[in-house]
Amino acid sequence: MTHQPHKTDARRHHDPSVRGFASDNYAGAHPEVMAALALANGGHQVSYGDDEYTEHLQRVIHSHFGSSAEAFPVFNGTGANVTALQALTDRWGAVVCAESAHINVDEGGAPERMGGLKLLTVPTPDGKLTPELIDRQAWGFDDEHRAMPQVVSITQNTELGTVYTVEEVRAIVEHAHGLGMKVHLDGARIANAAAALDVPMRAFTNAAGVDVISYGGTKNGMLFGEAVVVLNPDAVRQMRHLRKLSMQLASKMRFVSVQLEALLAKDLWLRNARHSNAMAQRLAEGVRGVDGVEILYPVQANAVFARLPHEVTRRLQKRFRFYFWDEAAGDVRWMCSYDTAEEDVDAFVQALKEEMGR
Repeated sequence: MTHQPHKTDARRHHDPSVRGFASDNYAGAHPEVMAALALANGGHQVSYGDDEYTEHLQRVIHSHFGSSAEAFPVFNGTGANVTALQALTDRWGAVVCAESAHINVDEGGAPERMGGLKLLTVPTPDGKLTPELIDRQAWGFDDEHRAMPQVVSITQNTELGTVYTVEEVRAIVEHAHGLGMKVHLDGARIANAAAALDVPMRAFTNAAGVDVISYGGTKNGMLFGEAVVVLNPDAVRQMRHLRKLSMQLASKMRFVSVQLEALLAKDLWLRNARHSNAMAQRLAEGVRGVDGVEILYPVQANAVFARLPHEVTRRLQKRFRFYFWDEAAGDVRWMCSYDTAEEDVDAFVQALKEEMGR
């Protein structure tokens, strides 16, 4: 008896016309990224990063971050942050960060549990650290009873949608380096920050003295993958070993590298970021005129944080996907993506007006 292989048909299980405002991770991969993946497919390439695509990626990274920069592609943002922070700290080291930082509130304790380091958090009014706020935790360097502050980690743009200016980053770096500390930049939305500031990414990274970046691509149109970008080779130790130890070494790395190349070789990263930022501005303008809705923070990138009645949020969530930021206070977060359309924003604003008027 001859057994025929079981045949299955891939089917679409979602309506591609439906968009929400829950997260820029909800968006699919940009068509140019998908085309790049297809280009890298076929034939054999050396595994674990010794492929042609990862080699070419380094030249692309140099064009953005200088000739001493080196990219280490990884699977995801948490992996990038954990690997980068391990490379910057000793076993007794600590990282100063904003209380709202992603590494503190959204990574399941991975930096501390998996990275073996201590987070020293600081409350901030807008998600941004300052030299003065850093000093609240940057002390006791010789106190054996306290984890030693060794790194300052900032997020650009922040979890509250605010953006550090070039001068603010430079002030933080100068202060941290003056204390003998290193600086890590969590750049999950680094493209949105550069687009908002209308400056090259190098202006607030290597030119400002930042030591290491977690470069984010997934929120900006990639299918998956990020990169640890080492700007100061003297600041880190054994990145290759740490990437493997952190379970972030892709065997078929060409498929991460080619996506990063698709974003960065030309201007796709910037086009995507400018669009998502513009949609957030359109959304903010639309809701500002709605009585009973309060915008909480400056809308500087692709996020809008607002406060509205709890019952309105619950009804609106049945029509569009988005999340509470602080349910007790009634605070919500609306995120725009590279594929958010003007009609998506306008439909959401109209729905909000209708629910507020009920």
